[in-house]
Amino acid sequence: MKEGYLVKFFTQQNREYNGASIAGWLVDEAKKIGIRGATLFSGKEGFGHDGRYHGDTIFGFEDPPVQVDMALTFDEYDKLMLRIKESGLRIFFTKSKIEFGYTSES
Repeated sequence: MKEGYLVKFFTQQNREYNGASIAGWLVDEAKKIGIRGATLFSGKEGFGHDGRYHGDTIFGFEDPPVQVDMALTFDEYDKLMLRIKESGLRIFFTKSKIEFGYTSES
């Protein structure tokens, strides 16, 4: 069993950095530094810190919400946050201390 953090990043589908979606950039950067996995979720709708609705619905809201989750060791967390800091990006996230592993060895 390992210890670390469950980190959840929240952004919008159309938000970009260097021509790529923020969510895609997060997944790519995680892969580059050796993080074993990340899961990207597309949300139906939501609202942000500014109170604006975001979504992909018949009501015509724009910029559907996206969430990227990663189970990280403490070291992986530090490396990823350094990459984000170096990029200058401002991304809302939550961090919870967790234990993680596999159900069996094989």
